[in-house]
Amino acid sequence: MRVIADYDLCESNAVCMGILPEVFEVRDDDNLYILQEEPPEDMRAKVEEAVRMCPKQALSVEG
Repeated sequence: MRVIADYDLCESNAVCMGILPEVFEVRDDDNLYILQEEPPEDMRAKVEEAVRMCPKQALSVEG
């Protein structure tokens, strides 16, 4: 599984970080950082929740 962010769409709302801070982080510079581009499979449900809850639909998952 690979997490992908479309930075052109992302507004750094930090919804994803609230759901899964081990994978997503919005820093003081107001930019989203993906801390684990290939998180372990046991995080899949939370990753998919973060993708669904993104207000700008800027996240996706491959694999």
